[in-house]
Amino acid sequence: MPNNTAQLTIDNITYQLPIVESTAGERAIDIRGLLRETGFITLDSGFMNTGSCLSQITFLDGEKGILKYRGYDIAVLAEKCSFVEVAYLLLTGELPNQSELEQFQHDMTRYSLIHEDMIHFFDHFPPKAAPMSILSSMIGTLHDFYPEMDLDQDPYGGITTTTARLLSKARTIAAFSYKKNMGHPLVYPRGDIGYCANFLHMMFDRPNLPYELNPVLVSALNKLLILHADHEQNCSTSTVRLVGSAGVRLYPSISAGVSALWGPLHGGANAAVMKMLERILADGKDYEKYISMAKDPNSGYRLTGFGHRVYKTYDPRATIIKKTCHEVLNTSKISDPLLEVALKLEELVSNDEYFIERNLYPNVDFYSGIIYRAMGIPTNMFTVMFALGRLPGWIAHWQEMNQDKDSSRIGRPRQVYNGIVERPFKEIVDRY
Repeated sequence: MPNNTAQLTIDNITYQLPIVESTAGERAIDIRGLLRETGFITLDSGFMNTGSCLSQITFLDGEKGILKYRGYDIAVLAEKCSFVEVAYLLLTGELPNQSELEQFQHDMTRYSLIHEDMIHFFDHFPPKAAPMSILSSMIGTLHDFYPEMDLDQDPYGGITTTTARLLSKARTIAAFSYKKNMGHPLVYPRGDIGYCANFLHMMFDRPNLPYELNPVLVSALNKLLILHADHEQNCSTSTVRLVGSAGVRLYPSISAGVSALWGPLHGGANAAVMKMLERILADGKDYEKYISMAKDPNSGYRLTGFGHRVYKTYDPRATIIKKTCHEVLNTSKISDPLLEVALKLEELVSNDEYFIERNLYPNVDFYSGIIYRAMGIPTNMFTVMFALGRLPGWIAHWQEMNQDKDSSRIGRPRQVYNGIVERPFKEIVDRY
């Protein structure tokens, strides 16, 4: 048998299936011709063993704890770059030079306002509308106010007016959704500060109570957004690709990604961490009770924010953000019993052999929730923050999918039907 093929034997007939090898050494069995050649399909619930595309954007090795964007280690990017630089990298494949960065930053300022007619939409959401609901709806509406005309001329070109608008305006929409939820007057973006600083300004500045930008918090937000910027073919990214494969334009594709991220099993994990900490606090800080429950296989209870579905060792993002978390808490000098519970739980779990043996370390969701809370960002905004970080990754995947003719075929998963095959019909005589 050739080295670049695998054998599949069905009913004594052997089929040769090509083996595809990635640039990082991963190997995959190419089954794109399986149904045509054999009459069989594969069954893979959740697509956990199925590669849906070839991609050059992000490399992830959960066994070794490696995460890279376009070949750059996540730790280097988080330490050396701004979120705007990393967004440029994901969209174009290269880090910007000085002039490119200045132009991109200029675009982030130039396109930060949203159409005044869109602002009236905020008046018609219920007072306590979920910020993720507002974000998804408003991003979809961008299509009507800012048609993606330039994508016709440059559909695969990284930085376009459309992509720059989306990155900038989504930040404004997110801040406005918070103000709407709080019942506060809207705060417009400034033209003299950067992407993350501008977001904090729009979130927390108030009439007669100006918000003082803290460089430690601005740096922490940059790191959080970078760490969330892409994570390979997760649920929301796959959703963007699947919706986009139908020929849907960028804005509605991203709106669908926002909705997928909203799920508590995906982007809502850091909010779930806060709920867990609130429960422990309300129970008199009985840490051992909850740790024992997590150890008991019959309890069905898990400590949220520990371990990761992909990483079998320490989440490389958590290594970075743990340091940032403590910097923020030391700088803020806030007294918050929930943060005290989080730090104590982290200490106990990180030194418990049960969790160490099972690689159940605190993950990025555990630390990000603590940082957001310390910044003053409420729990219902946590997933919105995740979405802001993930935007450049979603856009990059949408562009890559449209560029690759094979990947851009409309997504159409198969199924194995296990319902009733045939049943007799009994007519009801007096139907009418």
